[in-house]
Amino acid sequence: MAITLVNPSGLPEIDAYRQVSIASGSKLVFIAGQVAWDADGITVGEGDLAAQVEQCYLNIGTALAEVGGSFDDVAKLTVYVVDWTPDKLPLFLEGVARAATKLGVTPVPPGTLLGVAALDVPDHLVEVEATAIID
Repeated sequence: MAITLVNPSGLPEIDAYRQVSIASGSKLVFIAGQVAWDADGITVGEGDLAAQVEQCYLNIGTALAEVGGSFDDVAKLTVYVVDWTPDKLPLFLEGVARAATKLGVTPVPPGTLLGVAALDVPDHLVEVEATAIID
């Protein structure tokens, strides 16, 4: 694998993801922000943050598979959540956990979560983009 995930001593150990990723691969892959669309462009989980997070992560897995990678090759995620408040964290983590189970990945790579006012269409609650390194 081109990515090694670690939690350095001296930084908080967060169960949901690792603080650092070390990339050693040769192919750099940037995946556009994925929303909760299925293959037909239909929104999955309208009004359901956990379901939409899960679909976004699964879409990233699909994009990675197309270029010969997997979620294990992800070095960093950036997540945008509409009207983010800390009370949404359990739903967000539920969606991540469901996707991680389906994708067979743990731990999740480092990421940044940003609250935003809106996304491309009103039905979308979350968008996730990824950077991956593939050997």
